[in-house]
Amino acid sequence: MTTAPQAGRVVVVGSVNRDYVCRLARLPAPGATVLGSDVMVASGGKGGNQAVAAAHAGADVFLVACVGDDEDGRALLADLGATGVHTSQVKLLPEVRTGAAFVFVAPDGENSIVVAPGANGRVDPSAVTAAVAALLDDSGVLVVQAEIPVPAVVSAMQAASGHGGRAVLNLAPYCELPAHAIALADPLVVNETEAGELGGEPVRGVAGAQAAAVKLLERARSVVVTLGAQGAVVASAGEVAHVPAAEVEVIDSTGAGDAFTGALAAALSAGEDLISAVRSGVAAGTYAVGMPGAQPSYPKTNSDVSPPPSSSQE
Repeated sequence: MTTAPQAGRVVVVGSVNRDYVCRLARLPAPGATVLGSDVMVASGGKGGNQAVAAAHAGADVFLVACVGDDEDGRALLADLGATGVHTSQVKLLPEVRTGAAFVFVAPDGENSIVVAPGANGRVDPSAVTAAVAALLDDSGVLVVQAEIPVPAVVSAMQAASGHGGRAVLNLAPYCELPAHAIALADPLVVNETEAGELGGEPVRGVAGAQAAAVKLLERARSVVVTLGAQGAVVASAGEVAHVPAAEVEVIDSTGAGDAFTGALAAALSAGEDLISAVRSGVAAGTYAVGMPGAQPSYPKTNSDVSPPPSSSQE
């Protein structure tokens, strides 16, 4: 029997939010009022979600982030710690509200999300540089997203590169980053919408994602375009591949992309090649859409992650 490689150190620099989730019969049109379910309160934020996913996948995870010195911030720290994420580099800021996300989920699992950044807007570039330098070495993996200020994103990428670590850039939500920061991404992870915004033209389906990934490969060391139910496309030097996803019932798509990125980073920290890591990410993301919430209860190791039962495979 072959033993799965042991995941290593993952440092996540990013956002943490308290999520306020309401399930609706339909997402409201502009100007419309829709009655929903009781509000569920949970932990979220792209940085927090990805850190939890990487920890569940077996990595030794440190989160660099900011929360307010309030009830939501303390609840986030408790939830993160309970999953095994190290929170020593999460700063508790006085007189600043913790970030909040207002999540509306339709019966088909589609969602609309509004984020009030709060303390996430206070993530300091110099503090990020110091934290990444202290935590990351040439065997570690950095993960950073775009729900924190751009200077902090750039500092994280540069610090990882300076210490020999591998930098995973999830450019979500899309924002303009300096070319020299994107050039350090290995991989750059974007969905179809973000790939289209970055490349300047719409991206649809597997063929469109493959073309976009090849184009974006001119700007990053490697590229992954996630496709939801269609899996993901990965492009690296000399290779473009499609990794399909199993067909499953979608309960809630909130955080599925973060589950993908966290599991991907954990696999890379274990020394897996990029395509194998993308397979782990697709499995985690597929599992996540079958569970409610941005931080679903899924298995702890990549080898255990599998989608809910389905009668067909893509």
